Amino acid sequence: MSKEEIDELFEKFDHFNVLVIGDVMIDTYFWGKVERISPEAPVPIISRSKIEHRLGGAANVALNIQALGATPYLCSVIGDDDKSIVLRGLLKKRGLSNAGIVTDNDRITTIKTRVISDNQHLLRIDEEVTDNISHEMQNKFIDRLKSIVSDKNIDAIIFEDYDKGVITPEIIKNVVEIAVANGIPTLVDPKKRNFMDYHGVTLFKPNFKELVEGLKLDIEKNDFEGLHAASNELRKKLNINIVMATLSELGIYISDNGSYHNIPAEIRDIADVSGAGDTVISTASLCLAADLSPKKIAYISNLAGGIVCEKVGVVPIDKKIIKK
Repeated sequence: MSKEEIDELFEKFDHFNVLVIGDVMIDTYFWGKVERISPEAPVPIISRSKIEHRLGGAANVALNIQALGATPYLCSVIGDDDKSIVLRGLLKKRGLSNAGIVTDNDRITTIKTRVISDNQHLLRIDEEVTDNISHEMQNKFIDRLKSIVSDKNIDAIIFEDYDKGVITPEIIKNVVEIAVANGIPTLVDPKKRNFMDYHGVTLFKPNFKELVEGLKLDIEKNDFEGLHAASNELRKKLNINIVMATLSELGIYISDNGSYHNIPAEIRDIADVSGAGDTVISTASLCLAADLSPKKIAYISNLAGGIVCEKVGVVPIDKKIIKK
């Protein structure tokens, strides 16, 4: 794509509204330095210099949507605890609406704590509840989603599924019905639990591991014919228009209407792959709303995902770098 085409595309992004549904979390970072090994056990001792809280999970997708110029509407269920106060504070700080955030007294707010020394990721500690939200909470959440769709001009809907229990088959079914009725394209970044429940979505974006495990396949990552056969099977089973699979060092594969494309990964100085999938699905949603071809969707999304891998930790994309 030419620079003029890229500039025109980003001007379109500025007018889009995207509904982001899924598991939100806090990404906490303990930054420090390891200078010795513990005398109590053969483990490193880190001298902590800084603690940092960032928005993670579906919230990072919302940040990417925002960074690309569009307006995100983040919808999730969190706990009624101290960490929920931190999360709401982070949303306010980043200028994200909390209108779609529902509180559940029976859950805790998910937090992932990463310990990092000299840009090396040493350890991660997860605090979470992964049971599905209750039937009562599902109804409350669906009502909130319907309200936002009716009040806002939504151009795309993203399911950002981390298997933490916010997205359930019932919610998927209801949201897809709402999207179809309103002519809104839907995209999903799936995980294992609900993999085969996303009937009727527009674009399905697993990574390679999720694709082969979800379909119980035994193929190599560079077997594009095998990937294409698997994608066609998935499209038929779930009535999906487009399958886009991220292949890490091999780039992105995308298929629709019997054809496929592989967009090779660009050579980059990789620092951290955390959050790259969030950037890919965010970029793809705006490209889909802009009616780009599947090949162009994969090209722009691949470029954006590669750029964020140059940064340590989960960070949103910088659109100025893409536009270069």
